[in-house]
Amino acid sequence: MSEFDRQWPVSLQGPRVLLRPMRRRDKAEWTALRRANADWLTPWDATLPDGDGYPANFSAMVSTQNRAARLGQCLPWAITLPSLHVRSAPIIGQLTVSTIAWGAARSGSIGYWIDARHAGAGLTPEAVAVAVDHCFLTMGLHRIEINIRPQNAPSLRLVEKLGFRDEGLRKDFLHINGAWADHQSFALTAPEIPQGLLARWLAR
Repeated sequence: MSEFDRQWPVSLQGPRVLLRPMRRRDKAEWTALRRANADWLTPWDATLPDGDGYPANFSAMVSTQNRAARLGQCLPWAITLPSLHVRSAPIIGQLTVSTIAWGAARSGSIGYWIDARHAGAGLTPEAVAVAVDHCFLTMGLHRIEINIRPQNAPSLRLVEKLGFRDEGLRKDFLHINGAWADHQSFALTAPEIPQGLLARWLAR
């Protein structure tokens, strides 16, 4: 068993949200949530340049992501809200730390989405802060970045609230909603938040 096998699966509890690995049995709930939020999410959704889109097979997506997580390449979580139900915590979004690089880089990139009904309630910043703390304090990463389309006002507010540094524009950085799109890049390094990002978020 490798070092990364011992780190995944892992769930992270924040004051209000719980990040947990996606499971195959989440298919119906996840699909219904994505369908209900299609208009809200489509302008920001990553696509593939050949037009195939992302995997239509939910089970294959989950298996692929979890396999990569065990290799230390990504951290794919469902964002859940335990406070809504006693016995089960409904999925309200998704957060993934991807393109994790080790060696001299020790970096990763965070992407996320949330149900429109829960947007603006401070849940996504909390989820990002919990994930960043895990990456820095537990996994030993040095740098986390978030890349955002300049038109995505809610995400721009999120990184501003969390204190991410603006590192400038990346031309045609990702294929989004069927076309190459510019992104603004924001980043934090571990030495910038020695007490953790969640503590800073809660103390704001």
